[in-house]
Amino acid sequence: MGHAFPLDYSRARAEFLAAAEEAGARLRNFTLPRHRGPDGAELAVDTAYLGPPDPAKLLMTVSGTHGIEGFCGSACQTTVLLREGVAKAAAGATTGVLLVHALNPYGFAYLRRVNEDNVDLNRNFVDHQAPPHNDAYDAVHRTLVPADAAGFAPGELVANLTALRDRLGPQRLQEAVTRGQYRHSDGLFYGGDTPAWSRRVFETVVAEQVAGAAHVGYIDLHTGLGERGVGEPIFRGGRDADAHQRARRWYGEALTASEQGTSSSTPIVGNTATAVADGLGDGGRLTAITLEFGTRPGPEVLLALCADAWLHRSHPPTEAVRHDLKQLIRDAFCPADDARWREQVLQRAREVFDQAVVGLAEAK
Repeated sequence: MGHAFPLDYSRARAEFLAAAEEAGARLRNFTLPRHRGPDGAELAVDTAYLGPPDPAKLLMTVSGTHGIEGFCGSACQTTVLLREGVAKAAAGATTGVLLVHALNPYGFAYLRRVNEDNVDLNRNFVDHQAPPHNDAYDAVHRTLVPADAAGFAPGELVANLTALRDRLGPQRLQEAVTRGQYRHSDGLFYGGDTPAWSRRVFETVVAEQVAGAAHVGYIDLHTGLGERGVGEPIFRGGRDADAHQRARRWYGEALTASEQGTSSSTPIVGNTATAVADGLGDGGRLTAITLEFGTRPGPEVLLALCADAWLHRSHPPTEAVRHDLKQLIRDAFCPADDARWREQVLQRAREVFDQAVVGLAEAK
């Protein structure tokens, strides 16, 4: 099944568009201005829709919110939803299926988790006039992003990260680093100071293709947290009182929740499901999850993020994307040489997509 995973963004996009056309989907394209890929190709968010013009129920999946994680998400959308016919079978007289491909196309193309402005898109959906500052990040920032680093020194960085983990504990360190922060534009998990281009595109998609639905089943596809090869459904929202229990009915005991401490993810702010909930308002119901596929142990993933941050501070993007250090972040978010991992991902995606289809069909 390894062939289902694209080698680069351009091929991922071409394969997605071809599969969507073959499935008879209606396509929309949003081209990122002022940027091209490393190969000179256009960068874009693409959507594919199957179903009636005004669906009462909508299954919505998103890939590439975190750029490089799009290798996995794109494979799940193109192979399982489109080529294997899951999306076409799910669409009906009152049900639609919407696929948003490569929400962060720059990060996908340049093998980054962040966008063209070093913004973590899944922390960008906040009120930037009053951002939810993460004071705990201030204390760890210079360990993650050394101010005077002339070169990348992995041994020193690992020693410093280990000391930080020993002092704070793994849980507190993860919370400090990953919650989202809005003061350090060169740092990790930076939520930005304005709505990013991808956020504006996503809000347009929600307003024009999602907002009229009575019930949305939402799946945002991610990698990098949890047990290797396991696809963890993490509850991400629905503002009605039954939302969490409804998600448990759909996804069973495997469902976790960051706010309850049962997930590999600590609580985060400003994620994409926020925009869907806002778009639906009080008139619609949302059952939202992140489907998170584990790759490497947490310390290795953090080291890869630190290495990538240094790489892009020190090199032009077209040089950085071809640097040997890129292998660290590639392995951390889409292992290139592990066919078993890829088989596990696609099989788990099939299971979760099927659960969402059934759950949405049975929803009142």
